[in-house]
Amino acid sequence: MMIRERIVKAADTLTTGERKLAATILSDYPFSGLSPIHELARHSEVSAPSISRFVTKIGLDGYQEFQRELISELKQGLRSPLDLHAPDRPVEGGFLKDFIAKSTSQMAMAADAITEEQFIRICNLLTDPRRRIYILGGRISDTIAKHLTFHLRLIRKDVYHLPADDEIWPDYLLRMRQGDILYLVDFRRYEARLDRLANQALQTRQARVLLMTDKWISPIAKHAHEVMPVPIDSGTLWDTYSAALAVTEAIVTHIAEHDWDNTRARMEAWETLRLTPRDDPT
Repeated sequence: MMIRERIVKAADTLTTGERKLAATILSDYPFSGLSPIHELARHSEVSAPSISRFVTKIGLDGYQEFQRELISELKQGLRSPLDLHAPDRPVEGGFLKDFIAKSTSQMAMAADAITEEQFIRICNLLTDPRRRIYILGGRISDTIAKHLTFHLRLIRKDVYHLPADDEIWPDYLLRMRQGDILYLVDFRRYEARLDRLANQALQTRQARVLLMTDKWISPIAKHAHEVMPVPIDSGTLWDTYSAALAVTEAIVTHIAEHDWDNTRARMEAWETLRLTPRDDPT
């Protein structure tokens, strides 16, 4: 069990001081917990013995084990396909059947990781016509971001996919207004430039950052208004985005069906324009 999950599980048993400590740890997770115990005590305004008791309460033997677990999580978040490859991985019932079974399991886990209440909050933010939506993903995960962008554009106006060239990002940052949405997708081998973009959007434009990430949690989380952790570990050479795609499609489907009259009107207008015959060049 990850440290974050241990803290959440113990939430109802925490004292006021321990809740303050938990908030400090989760605000810059996992990096806040990698500092010396006296520094964490100073930042969270609790004593070092209180931290030791807190660590014991979440099921660990001491602060050293707490930090070892955080370091292990951090390493997991940086693993490449070369690290993930397991040539002797057991396969049950043929490769295709086994792979799809694992993907199905990942989707079920995603439904548990994101509560229905959080799902509805995110859909409501993406539906709000007063908010412009800016979307971007990482080197590979941008495929999920583009999928979301395509469908949201069919449903509502003011949806923008940021280009890969970060030299152009200031143009989009300058367009952002307070309360606009920056939706980022960032899975392990996290991209520092997306973290900087999220920080700029929050600090200079007062945008709301929505983050889809994995269970190891992108550093972007410290800037995010909502964090959606989805499982990606397939036990194979590649991480799987099946659960991320399923969550993305659930979001756009809920938004479209919740306000079907406006969705239908926009889609009909879109189709009319898309199907208009091109001018004959002759």
